[in-house]
Amino acid sequence: MPLSRRLASLAATTTAVTAAVLTLAAFAACRAVREPALESRAVPDYSIEDFLATTVYTGASFTADGKALVVSSDRTGVFNAWLVPADGGEPSPLTESTTESILVQSCFPADDRILYESDQGGNELGHLYVRERDGSVRDLTPGENLKADFLAWAQDDRTFFVSTNERDARYFDLYEFAADGYERALLYRNESGFDAGPVSPDRRFVALLETRTDTDTDIHLLDRESGALRNLTAHKGEVFNDPQTFSADGRWLYYLSDEGAEFRYLVRMEIESGRREVIEKPEWDIEAAGLSKQGRYLWIAINADARTELRVYEAATMKPVRLPALPDAAITSVRFSRDETRAAFYVNGSRQPNDLYLLDLASGRARPLTRSLNPRIDPDDLVEGQPVRFRSFDNVDVPGILYKAHRAMAGAPAPALVWVHGGPGGQSRRTYSALVQYLANHGYVVFAINNRGSSGYGKTFYKLDDRRHGDTDLGDCVHSKKMLAATGYVDQSRIGIIGGSYGGYMVLAALAFRPDEFAVGVDIFGVSNWVRTLQSIPPYWESFRKALYQEIGDPATDEAYLRGISPLFHAGQIRRPLMVLQGANDPRVLKVESDEIVEAARANGAPVEYVVFDDEGHGFRKKENQQRGYSAVLAFLDQRLKATGAPPEPPVAAVPDAGAPAAQPASAAGTDTTAPTEAPGAEAGAAAGGR
Repeated sequence: MPLSRRLASLAATTTAVTAAVLTLAAFAACRAVREPALESRAVPDYSIEDFLATTVYTGASFTADGKALVVSSDRTGVFNAWLVPADGGEPSPLTESTTESILVQSCFPADDRILYESDQGGNELGHLYVRERDGSVRDLTPGENLKADFLAWAQDDRTFFVSTNERDARYFDLYEFAADGYERALLYRNESGFDAGPVSPDRRFVALLETRTDTDTDIHLLDRESGALRNLTAHKGEVFNDPQTFSADGRWLYYLSDEGAEFRYLVRMEIESGRREVIEKPEWDIEAAGLSKQGRYLWIAINADARTELRVYEAATMKPVRLPALPDAAITSVRFSRDETRAAFYVNGSRQPNDLYLLDLASGRARPLTRSLNPRIDPDDLVEGQPVRFRSFDNVDVPGILYKAHRAMAGAPAPALVWVHGGPGGQSRRTYSALVQYLANHGYVVFAINNRGSSGYGKTFYKLDDRRHGDTDLGDCVHSKKMLAATGYVDQSRIGIIGGSYGGYMVLAALAFRPDEFAVGVDIFGVSNWVRTLQSIPPYWESFRKALYQEIGDPATDEAYLRGISPLFHAGQIRRPLMVLQGANDPRVLKVESDEIVEAARANGAPVEYVVFDDEGHGFRKKENQQRGYSAVLAFLDQRLKATGAPPEPPVAAVPDAGAPAAQPASAAGTDTTAPTEAPGAEAGAAAGGR
């Protein structure tokens, strides 16, 4: 799996071209920004308890008899496995964890056993477990300091595939487990840093992904009979390729590619002849594709302007399958029953948390199986995210999603927040975020910026921030303030910045490198020291370490540059109020990153609030922690942003518009030295961003 899909909360997708594509819809975007100013109405203030009474559902797998689906849900405050009847009715619990999140992977095809993953306190070292028919639990991947992932069931349902780095912490080997008895066999010993993809129905071929950079990948085909390894996508220049699935008869490999194009499209290759056929080539990135069990249906997920568009076809004829019309919402995470008569999927939108639906493929009728939104909350009181674009400091058009608080109006301009997603390379999506809705409900306008370097808008746009982090991407964030002020309903003296992971880095960069631009900053486990973060990345990221170094910098050769873009070494310039939230067990952005920036900013006299969660990692899943974190964020903003506003803006000439921090030695920069994480577009309950 390539870097963007591993690091961004949800996976990565499309990006826009410079020139014509970057200027597309500029005038329409301006209208989209201004029109909501005409609307303003009173809404009740919902409490944090109201928002967290909404239930999160994720993952779905049909039971062996097809009469129910097994999902993960935080109904009890911690994610557990729940059984959802297919004919309606209340979900019932299958597990009762009170500490660690249980994330359902699959039901067994022939009986009531389930596979799930779980780590320890958010350390991301997940093991694969089986819940037996009698309710007992068995760890299929025991050991210390290892990470295991369920990949898929074999075509005949007698075995399933698992990757684990138990042999070498850097590389994931591919194993096949027997459904009965769990005996395992090694299918692929990984000595090259490739990532295992789909396995052919006859188990002869394994598709492997080689990642050189996040936009330059190749698919290799391992023939397990001969031992031969063949590069299926050898190319010149930078081309993205990603294997998706084999056809049910094993004749074709379906994969994504952007060869000769700006956006990713779906191709299939005949294994024997190497012949290629383009299956679908939309005007946006295809982010994923797959086939139902016997290959009757082909599904394609398209990242259409930050919202997933699902297309389903009868694979043999490419005849479209009718899907329900769902205004202001997206269909995601489709799962087909083994008999291919029904499909389950989630519906999600800005005002619609994940709800599970069941579709009858013959009739096209769908019905909801869950009701996740707290019934105390009126959906009309929530805010619909509006896709907008603005022209940045160098005339690049930058997209984002604008959430206008209902009470914001020209006569009473509201405080605002620029929300930066995780990554780099992530994307804010038009999906439900309890934190965004909580802030909007309490009077804050939120702009979830997809600054240059975000996925979803073409590979040219995606690469615009390479080796320019904390520079041009930060310039986009700063310049978005002008767009917010131009709406007429935002108080330009009360604009703050908030973000998680890479977005947290952008918060710290803004306060350190552009110290007079934002009134406050809320950093959710952000990188403060790129040198240390890049030196301490988890060993199981080895397959794309070089890609990471190429995009951001290599600590062995670029230390001076990395110190120059690291807020820790420029903390002497931080003077605006700062809030930091951190999980103690975070393996991606170590707690020391937050400890040191907090200490340095406080030593500089800046007001700093620091919240640490001892039982969380890179993302806060437990509801009690979300309640504590969300409440603290709102209280901080009410005191530091809403009530007081910011000091007068300095003269424009005092700050260069591009906002580039100089890559200077620490001695020249001073002696001070990377929450609730439901970022827009991140799956509820998961990490706010990639890094």
